[in-house]
Amino acid sequence: MNLFLPDSGLVIWMLIAFIILFVVLAKFAWPGILKSVSSRQEHIEESLRKAEEAAKTLESLEEKGNKIIADAQAEQLKMVQETKNLNKQMIAEAKAKAESEAAKIIEAAQEQIKTDKENAIKELRKEVAALSIEMAEKVLKKELSDKKAQTQYINTLLAGMDKDTPAS
Repeated sequence: MNLFLPDSGLVIWMLIAFIILFVVLAKFAWPGILKSVSSRQEHIEESLRKAEEAAKTLESLEEKGNKIIADAQAEQLKMVQETKNLNKQMIAEAKAKAESEAAKIIEAAQEQIKTDKENAIKELRKEVAALSIEMAEKVLKKELSDKKAQTQYINTLLAGMDKDTPAS
């Protein structure tokens, strides 16, 4: 028995089953999957756009922070040493807070993008698995619905197993 050359009947049935599965998937499954992937892509692009806006906001906050620093330095010349020290402290706190908030915004956007991507992948895998199982069930029910054909198929498998079993 040659394991690499199956019977021509088996090859034909396998080819027919593959073509049927391919056509059904192409007609029903792929449009839904592509639509889901497209909506996820749009969502990710929107998230990226928001991240870019956050980066622009960060630049604007940085410019404002630099302007505040310049104003504070001009006032330093007029004020007493105690006021000068107080202004430096306030500027440093404002800058640290702005940087901290900007970092939080960027980090949150990155986490959201990552989460959305992972959710999209999980959802896509679930949909593909469910559709594959459903199609396989339908194909198997169709092929093995006839009890006579089932019995004949089982007998053929048993006969094939007897040939594969080595003689003792």
